[in-house]
Amino acid sequence: MKKFRKVLDGLTTSSPVNIGGAPLCSSTAGTPTAAPTPREIEVVETLVSENFQICKTVRHGFPHQPTALAFDPVQKILAIGSRTGGVRILGRPGVDCYCQHDSGAAVLQLQFLINEGALVTACADDTLHLWNLRQKRPAILHSLKFNRECITFCHLPFQSKWLYVGTERGNTHIVNIESFVLSGYVIMWNKAIELSTKTHPGPVVHLSDSPRDEGKLLIGFESGTVVQWDLRAKKADFRIYYDEAIHSVSWHHEGKQFMCSHSDGSLTTWSLRNTAKPFQVTFPHGKTQRDGRKPESCKPILKVDYKTTRNSEPFIIFSGGLSYDKANRRPTLTIMHGKSITALEMDHPIVEFLTLCETPYANEVQEPYAVAVLLEKDFIVVDLTQSNYPIFENPYPMDIHESPVTCTAYFADCPPEIIPVLYSIGAKHKKQGYSHKEWPVSGGTWTLGAQTYPEIIITGHADGSIKFWDASAITLQMLYKLKTSKVFEKPKVGDGRVAELVEEDPFAVQMVSWCPQSRLLCVVGISAHVILYRFSRHDATTEITALEVRLQCDVEEPISPSETDANTGLLDASLHSPQHPPGSPGSATPDSVRDSIPCLRVKNRPIRMPPGYQADLVVQLLWVDGEPPQQITSLDINSAYSLLALGNCNGLVVVDYLQKNVLLCMSTLELYGSNDPYQRLTRSPRKSRQFAADNICMRGLSNFYSDSKKRIRTSYQSLTELTDNQVSLELDRSRSPTSDHVNGHCTSPTSQPYGAGRPKLNRRGPSRPPFRKVQSAACMEVSLPAPHTEESRENSFSRSRSSSVSSIDRETKEAVTVLRFMESYAHKVDAVPSACLWVGTSLGVVLVIALSIPTDEEERLEEPVTVMPSGTVLTIKGSVLTFGSLDCNGSLVSIPYEVWRDPHAPEDPDCPRRRKLVNFSPSTSQDTPGEGHLAVVCSEKQAKVFFMPAQTCLYVHHITETSFVLRADVVSVYNSVCLACFCANGHVMMLSLPSLRPLLDVNFLPLTDMRIARTFCFAEGGQALYLSSPTEIQRIAYSQDMCDSLQEMLGELFTPVETPEAQNKGFLKGFFGGNAQTFDREELFGEAAAGKASRSLAQHIPGQGGLEGMKAAAGGVVGDLARARMAAEERGQRLGELEERTALMMSSAEMFSKHAHELMLKCKDKKWYQF
Repeated sequence: MKKFRKVLDGLTTSSPVNIGGAPLCSSTAGTPTAAPTPREIEVVETLVSENFQICKTVRHGFPHQPTALAFDPVQKILAIGSRTGGVRILGRPGVDCYCQHDSGAAVLQLQFLINEGALVTACADDTLHLWNLRQKRPAILHSLKFNRECITFCHLPFQSKWLYVGTERGNTHIVNIESFVLSGYVIMWNKAIELSTKTHPGPVVHLSDSPRDEGKLLIGFESGTVVQWDLRAKKADFRIYYDEAIHSVSWHHEGKQFMCSHSDGSLTTWSLRNTAKPFQVTFPHGKTQRDGRKPESCKPILKVDYKTTRNSEPFIIFSGGLSYDKANRRPTLTIMHGKSITALEMDHPIVEFLTLCETPYANEVQEPYAVAVLLEKDFIVVDLTQSNYPIFENPYPMDIHESPVTCTAYFADCPPEIIPVLYSIGAKHKKQGYSHKEWPVSGGTWTLGAQTYPEIIITGHADGSIKFWDASAITLQMLYKLKTSKVFEKPKVGDGRVAELVEEDPFAVQMVSWCPQSRLLCVVGISAHVILYRFSRHDATTEITALEVRLQCDVEEPISPSETDANTGLLDASLHSPQHPPGSPGSATPDSVRDSIPCLRVKNRPIRMPPGYQADLVVQLLWVDGEPPQQITSLDINSAYSLLALGNCNGLVVVDYLQKNVLLCMSTLELYGSNDPYQRLTRSPRKSRQFAADNICMRGLSNFYSDSKKRIRTSYQSLTELTDNQVSLELDRSRSPTSDHVNGHCTSPTSQPYGAGRPKLNRRGPSRPPFRKVQSAACMEVSLPAPHTEESRENSFSRSRSSSVSSIDRETKEAVTVLRFMESYAHKVDAVPSACLWVGTSLGVVLVIALSIPTDEEERLEEPVTVMPSGTVLTIKGSVLTFGSLDCNGSLVSIPYEVWRDPHAPEDPDCPRRRKLVNFSPSTSQDTPGEGHLAVVCSEKQAKVFFMPAQTCLYVHHITETSFVLRADVVSVYNSVCLACFCANGHVMMLSLPSLRPLLDVNFLPLTDMRIARTFCFAEGGQALYLSSPTEIQRIAYSQDMCDSLQEMLGELFTPVETPEAQNKGFLKGFFGGNAQTFDREELFGEAAAGKASRSLAQHIPGQGGLEGMKAAAGGVVGDLARARMAAEERGQRLGELEERTALMMSSAEMFSKHAHELMLKCKDKKWYQF
């Protein structure tokens, strides 16, 4: 516990108090007539470093780039492998675990040790891994690295400890699962095929043991060769040669026949009685020739499953095999049942499928009940028990990426009633036609943790949709979906203004602001528009109000820096009608300059809106003189004030959404008035300006998720001149970028693209405000990910700005980067707090806008709201990211809000509806009103704490020198408050408030993709999230309590379940060869019989399973087998020692007998006296 004391006295405008050598920050407001009473600020900080720890909690969404699929039919759990080395293990809702291979190699194949609580993964780096699933966080127990051969296929028989591994050279190796070492028993490819064969059979593509005899191994080679190998006799029983390449093989459960799928789209069925040729060849999707010739070839059938049932015909399920005659056909899963053939078209390519059966035994009737299909971007399960083959409703959030995610927001500890309300409305729009049966993947156990509170995640998407997710108790379930595109008319084909602005996704969501208490939702679109939604339980038919704002800073012809006359600027702000008649001057045509038109047309007719979020107001920025509106970079809404503020690189707009009018529309320069602390250099002239699509950041955001390298266009700014009578500003504060472009779209909240149309006219005049002198900026291309070298600093986020990279041919503007409505002091002379708007810019300047709002409800609807700059100017190094407000006791001051009321509820004459405001003034927690508050300001480089209204800087902390902060938030944790920061170099930092004392600094998340920077956000209570891939959300915890309780919050993957007993077949069926023959694999593959494998072939690597994993493994069947083997070896060793002692005694007895006999013969003829 640490106590900080700061004494404030003698505060004047000309000489503010400088405490601790902190940089001074002044305001040019008038001389205070009643300065605040000097008092001692005592803040007891309770947060310590031990309160913080950072760890990953759970990952939601669909596995990115899936490659493999496996299912445990007894435990009822499912595993999905990915190209990046990740493994997702899923059970019942709540049982969801993510594992990652350290190598990052793609997962080629997955094999469960059925009902053993273990999983084998085969990766592209030719390594086998054994995962222990008997703990909540699985860990690797063993690894086996193949050095000379590449793994192509693996097969693990049920209840066996020997894993068959096929390789690219055509050899088959055998691995002991217990010790994870190779057996000396190897099936070489040249022994498997006939000696007369002149060509190599190709890689092994299939391995399976015969259902009738486990001692027979079926080996399929890619070239079309199939061999049944007798493991006991070490020879081939039969060999099959087929002209077409083989992709998969599937047995009939009786073991008398099997089916192969081929590259020409055919299925061949082979009988063990006659292997010379297949007894059936079918082309399920091929056209039959009239003259009886072979049907036309089709696309390859990549996999086939041959499953039998007791009461009907067998199921033949396969993927692929479509004919070539129809182009652009969807990927298809075909189900053949008797004479019926059903083709299920999929939305995405099929990666893998598995048929889920009732029994784990291969030699029993399979009774399939479902098919799990893994697609490139989805996962579905088909119900086979119904004739129309419906799909099961997926309980997992696999559709996060239904449209690419463009922004995220995380809200913890929401009002408890908001989740049921959203779910009840969202349930009305759910899809119908799902199977009525329960989800078949039902393994594991999960219970609700002790620390649970309502949490909501909001995702914005490229198609303009908004999704609300229930994120309580580390789960994720979609509550409600909203489509913002319904507000606008559909863009017509050939509409030039949209086509040039946005190549695709014109409705993409760029930013979301949501107030859970008032249920107001504000959405910023990429086409420079803001939509305000109100929540209602009733449907309504209303017309949407559209406000059009002309916000553009026109630059006139520049003059040389030596001239005394400054450049002038122009900003016009006005309201226009939502629609322009055809042929009017405001309408856009290819041959005319676009002016005063929005990017999208709002529907100008009454619209029926269902219950939920209903659009109330649309604010659109307009084209000006052929130039498109700049993207909106900041937004804030306050329900208590009924005000909406938005800003971009041109200026600031404040809207009264209650009276539906614009209160303020000013350029950033005009907000300063006469208090601009900088003198700027003029920019060099441009001979011509052409509209370039690359400089327009309103491009389709779906391109953001391409596999190619992300390109970032970073625009740099630096100040070159400062005024003499203002505070000095650090020159290197402009190192961090103010504009990030990824694949042509804007990715930073401080983006400043500047498209150009026709040449500018000279609009100089005495009435124009002077344009600030600014040094021009440069644009450079930077690739991600950057290598970790010294040179990478020049091509990374952390690149320092330098005068050598500046270019006079680039334009620069000061963007509004953050906005915040709150109760504060606009002037030093203010005695009580009032409504204010805090504005932060990309040049590290904080401006305070004074608001005068009528307090009476009726007056609020009629009287105008006064909005005007106060003249207060605070400075900080780097672009401003966030604001926060604390009272003088260090407690967080919440934002005032209006309690939600249904705007379309029926009127009650006895109880008229009135506004209910909840106000959190900084002085409410103080004994004496007007004692001030602490304002927290965080930028890309620094964090500062100011005392208001004195505007004195109490604390300052330099967060980073070599990098810059991407995201910062003032958050509540442990009933206290701190500043959370995420830097571009991957560091996550926690700073105490108000002293800004470092509490945590961990290099946690390397910034390998701009997606992380765009979507990272902190939440209250010690949680955060980011988009780890285009399809997955990763949640993290940064509080110690959350990390400690994570173990009990996670679900159990393994539950003790008795293995089902094998069916007892009748005497006659067993007598005639129906029963499967068993054999002792240990006798064949053990070291005693097969010897040791070559050490150079594979290398055993012990895993880091941990104590818990080792104990869990020791308690399983694998551990029991290991103990039994050890006991047998000890017993055998003792027997061997006893046998050796017995043999030694026998040898000694024989020697004694021999010597006795020789002595007898020697003494036989001697007399007694001869001795």
